[in-house]
Amino acid sequence: MYTKTFTGIDGAGKRLADEVMQVVKRTESLKRISFLAHSLGGLFARYAVAVLFVPNVSCMPASSTDTNLKMLFSSNRGLIAGLEPINFITLATPHLGVRGKKQLPFLLGVPIFEKLAAPIAPFITGRTGSQLFLTDGKPNKPPLLLRMATDCEDGNFISALGTFRYRVLYANVSYDHMVGWRTSSVRREAELVKPPRRSLDGYKHIVDVEYYPPVLSKCPHFPPEAAKAKEAAQKEPSMQKTEEYHEIMEEEMICGLQQLGWKKVDVSFHSAFWPFFAHNNIHVKNEWFHNAGTGVVAHVADSIKQQEKHINASTYIAASL
Repeated sequence: MYTKTFTGIDGAGKRLADEVMQVVKRTESLKRISFLAHSLGGLFARYAVAVLFVPNVSCMPASSTDTNLKMLFSSNRGLIAGLEPINFITLATPHLGVRGKKQLPFLLGVPIFEKLAAPIAPFITGRTGSQLFLTDGKPNKPPLLLRMATDCEDGNFISALGTFRYRVLYANVSYDHMVGWRTSSVRREAELVKPPRRSLDGYKHIVDVEYYPPVLSKCPHFPPEAAKAKEAAQKEPSMQKTEEYHEIMEEEMICGLQQLGWKKVDVSFHSAFWPFFAHNNIHVKNEWFHNAGTGVVAHVADSIKQQEKHINASTYIAASL
């Protein structure tokens, strides 16, 4: 089963969507849905929610008598798998891919290592590796990760993410060998400000929590200059041309994802006994070995509990009115 993750983010995302629908069909009492994903799972979840997305009231049969369904659609946010979407939470997910500028930290940010890794990745991780390194698109077609970040061509990715009440990014500031801080927190390099080193009260290794409101700037979908830059990088390969091309793509991905509001939670395991296992600490992969992340898990759980209280209170008020 493990090797199926190498068949591509789109393939794994569709399988996840199918699995969600199976659960929904056999559990009729479900009203709400949330996604909580770690690492590559966050990209699978992003694809799955686009597959499961029902955009607006026009998709609901006019003859429907389900009051709850009508109330949900009246908000015009859409549904995911026929349910009200609440949380979309990712932990150390490479939302911008892993290409360049320490976004795959074990390559140490050394350009020659990154240049060598890009063509090798598909041999190790199949189509998924090509997609993560942004090398799966033709000159006139953007890579999958870019399409997932801009709603362009065949997807409703941003629209689907926009249906969730809460979108949260947990990101390792350092010591994560697999996923860099910038890609997991959807930030530009200039936006990476040195975070506090002190943990928040009650949540060890959570060092900062901040809400970033939507930035409604108009971004072109894979602009012509990106296609030209890619063609130039392929005809006469050079590190400078490749970097220029990926900078154009990354800016468009950031621009697309920042159209939505995100809560960004920065995590730092600098004081942990095993800081270099940050990628697995953040979700306590092994209860004994990665227990430095228990404060992060507690923060996720408490946040969800608080949101449930708020949602239930809102529902009660709406019903009373």
